[in-house]
Amino acid sequence: MSFEYKMVIVVRDDLKLSKGKTAVQVAHAAVSCALSAKRKHPIVFRKWFDEGQKKVAVKVKGLRELRELKAQAESMGISTALISDAGLTEVEPGTVTCLGMGPEKNDIIDRITGDLPLL
Repeated sequence: MSFEYKMVIVVRDDLKLSKGKTAVQVAHAAVSCALSAKRKHPIVFRKWFDEGQKKVAVKVKGLRELRELKAQAESMGISTALISDAGLTEVEPGTVTCLGMGPEKNDIIDRITGDLPLL
């Protein structure tokens, strides 16, 4: 099957979150991005949803890179969700853990995230 659209979740590698904590943070980003895109870009959302909701998880070294990616995505009109943790388990309250972006066409979102390593 070929996918035309995807969502990308970018995780901070410097936090060294457990696998479970990472999974939950990625889920928060995916849900937040999907709801935002459904409101702001309903046609793109519907196409992404109908083709199977492809998601890719990648990583960056730290917060600065995450914020730069967010600004770049927003300047291109891509939905984003910056996720901050409640701080109940592994990190301090308000710690930014990951960034969701999309869904968007593969070639558009790859301009921002295509060179990042997979999580």
